[in-house]
Amino acid sequence: MSNGDEIPAPPVVPLGDLQATAPPRQRADAVRNRARILSAAERLFTEHDPRTVTMDQIAKAAGVGRATLYRSFPDPSAVATALLDEHERRLQGQMIYGPPPLGPGRPPAERLAAFYSAVLDLLQRHLPLALGAETGPARYTTGAYAFWRLHVRTLLEAGGVKDPDALADIALGPLAPELYHHQRHTLGIPHERIAQALSLLARRLLGAA
Repeated sequence: MSNGDEIPAPPVVPLGDLQATAPPRQRADAVRNRARILSAAERLFTEHDPRTVTMDQIAKAAGVGRATLYRSFPDPSAVATALLDEHERRLQGQMIYGPPPLGPGRPPAERLAAFYSAVLDLLQRHLPLALGAETGPARYTTGAYAFWRLHVRTLLEAGGVKDPDALADIALGPLAPELYHHQRHTLGIPHERIAQALSLLARRLLGAA
């Protein structure tokens, strides 16, 4: 406080009293602010090129101060990553525990083809978020990319590829959001044709006909 007065301590609440005190109210405010930020950012990423959206725009659209926004997110990419994270985690669960061919129980070539198809579907539904979160070098620093890389490397190794470490990133290259955007919206290639091409690539990489 500007006059140097001490900030009063919150009232002591008996252990058995379940009424909210000041800290829970602050946490509830933070949760509400985060929800407002994410909702506003998703709208902005959909309406504009995600690579041009600024923190000032997000704060204004969410109706929060810049300080509030920066307490939760360092930059627009981090906001997009938080939005995309839920969708990617759901896909990761399907890859680990779901039915084949995306989940376990099929040959590596079939699983890689199913993986390509699943990520392409995610890009189709959430391309603005992917462009905002995984453009340029930032793509390689996300937890999702590390998971995708481990999954693809494991399939390549199981399929007998001689150098799965070198090939894993190359095999993930076609799934870059910028490339998908270029193919769909600049070249006009239908989503289904891209999926068919990647299915063929998966089988060629792993020696399947």
